[in-house]
Amino acid sequence: MATASPPPPHPLLRLRLAPQSVMPRAIDGAWWPRSYDLLAELPQLLAGLPHAWGHITSVTVNGATWSAVPDRIAVSNQVVRLHRTLTASAAHTIVLVAPGQGRWDLTVVPPDATEEAAEPLMAAGAEGRT
Repeated sequence: MATASPPPPHPLLRLRLAPQSVMPRAIDGAWWPRSYDLLAELPQLLAGLPHAWGHITSVTVNGATWSAVPDRIAVSNQVVRLHRTLTASAAHTIVLVAPGQGRWDLTVVPPDATEEAAEPLMAAGAEGRT
């Protein structure tokens, strides 16, 4: 009898966060998703965030960047409201909000970026700058 091989492991989350600080900053980290499919990418991002950030209930993304942005998505049996913006200043960011915990802005590295192009963007996000 043949046995099924185990499913492939989930790809590592490509996320770098700036060190925690009492001073507010423009960017709190960088995220390099593997596709423009927000419904596929967002659950993995939210699962990889620090527990101290609390439960993210609201996410704002650039509506022109992502393939589909419904009004809400269920992630780990929790409803997350999705908001679209078309402003130029938000073209490469995602905003995460957890009531009573805070707001975090992440630079979004284009999924089709090469490693060479992505690395400086990821490093800048980890330093809290755009």
